[in-house]
Amino acid sequence: MEAEPPLYPVAGAAGLLAEEPEAGVPDGVLPEGPELDEFVGAYPDYNEEEEERRYYRRKKLGVIKNVVIASIGGMLTYSVYLGLLQMQMILHYDETYREVKYGSMGLPDIDSKMLMGINVTPVVALLYTPVLIRFFGTKWVMFLAVGIYALFVSTNYWERYYTLVPSAVALGVAIVPLWASMGNYITRMSQKYYEYVNYKEEHVQEQRRPPRGAHMPYLVIFHTIFYSFFHLSFACAQGPMVFFLNGYLYGRNHTLYNVHSCGTNSYGILIGFNRTVLRRLPHSQNLIVVESVLMSVAFLAMLLILALCGSAYRPTEEIDLRSVGWGNIFQLPFKHMRDYRLRHLFPFFIYSGFEVLFVCTGFTLGYGVCSMGLEYLAPILTAYGFGAAVFSSLGLLQLCLPRQVPLVAGATVHLLLILAFFFWAPHPQVLSHSWVFYMVAVLWGVGSALNKIALSTLLGILYEDKERQDFIFTIYHWCQALAIFAVYLGSDLPMKRESKSKMDEEIESTRPL
Repeated sequence: MEAEPPLYPVAGAAGLLAEEPEAGVPDGVLPEGPELDEFVGAYPDYNEEEEERRYYRRKKLGVIKNVVIASIGGMLTYSVYLGLLQMQMILHYDETYREVKYGSMGLPDIDSKMLMGINVTPVVALLYTPVLIRFFGTKWVMFLAVGIYALFVSTNYWERYYTLVPSAVALGVAIVPLWASMGNYITRMSQKYYEYVNYKEEHVQEQRRPPRGAHMPYLVIFHTIFYSFFHLSFACAQGPMVFFLNGYLYGRNHTLYNVHSCGTNSYGILIGFNRTVLRRLPHSQNLIVVESVLMSVAFLAMLLILALCGSAYRPTEEIDLRSVGWGNIFQLPFKHMRDYRLRHLFPFFIYSGFEVLFVCTGFTLGYGVCSMGLEYLAPILTAYGFGAAVFSSLGLLQLCLPRQVPLVAGATVHLLLILAFFFWAPHPQVLSHSWVFYMVAVLWGVGSALNKIALSTLLGILYEDKERQDFIFTIYHWCQALAIFAVYLGSDLPMKRESKSKMDEEIESTRPL
């Protein structure tokens, strides 16, 4: 019985070679000599230097993408927070809205507790912020903090004590970690960009410390980009006012009827301002739509940071940084507060918190709204936001001027405006000089932009020898929170004070003899 032929030809069999004389090396057998070099050698058109250049170009584009996405995420988060808080304060100020919507629930008391949670809680942020950033990582702290901002927005669907006050406390906990991690993230991106640009340098290949001030140009540029987007949040926050709330507001003839003095002639802010500012009450369904839009924007900011922002440090770097011990991490901010360089910058840190609060309350309410009416609140803050965003480009002057010049220039602009405020008393219900308010808002924005960019850049340069700067930015933003806390302790918001006095009068009138 004849054996059946194999189903597949056997590699290297003599019959196969005889049948295919022109065949080269059989399957399963590696060639030898020059043919082996051709088989396993490099691709003939491969250019190692060109491929390396393309690789680091993609890395540089990734860093730029991280900076832009983090800046947009911070802008969206802060604009949602400011817009919601501004809208709610105006609605809750109107006594008709409070009585019809909430009756005897004590809405002014809830507002005061909510503001207390936002302003008081950051005072203790120095104790936990560095630990949070080291434990979760810079990117994840940014993501979690933005999520807490979204939580604060969601609780406004059901305005009760047990929803608003706890969310406000959580928001206060997240304020300093968010902006400290943002500052550290932008600074770290400038260092990575320098490494990718100079990847051929010996100290970069050996992962040694670069020369002092080497990444300064990228640090200045990236912080300029970040604060350009950040200051746009003041303009974007006016969306609820412009597209929704302005249609329900009374005109200046009604709201400013009992206002007789503004600016330096006034003994307070908005003395005599009418307690009813809404011509008609907004429908609950419309409020839900507005809050849903704000909620969607907050979730968009979360997704942008989660999906498009790369990590600030390699996993091995994170492990090495945590190995120093949690006790040492906890003590780092307190140790560096003794640094003479930080002690000299403390007045600028404190002032950086004061000036933002002043432009949003003192100038806008005591001068702008007091003179032109509540409907001009949004245009004034929009002028401030756009002015600060556009003139943030002046921060690039640090590339050709001494680092102190932008910082001193911003403080000088604000000092001149403050001196002018002492002698400026605009008349109520007069619109002929409205351009002056917009010009002052833009000039104040110029000073704010120079102040913040110069401070953040200076911190990144002074402490570039540290492995990371999260504790430095923690001290910076903690001082800003202290300034706002001091203002909160000194005086309540004017609208809230008037609301409380009105409620006290109502309680007295209903008390039995």
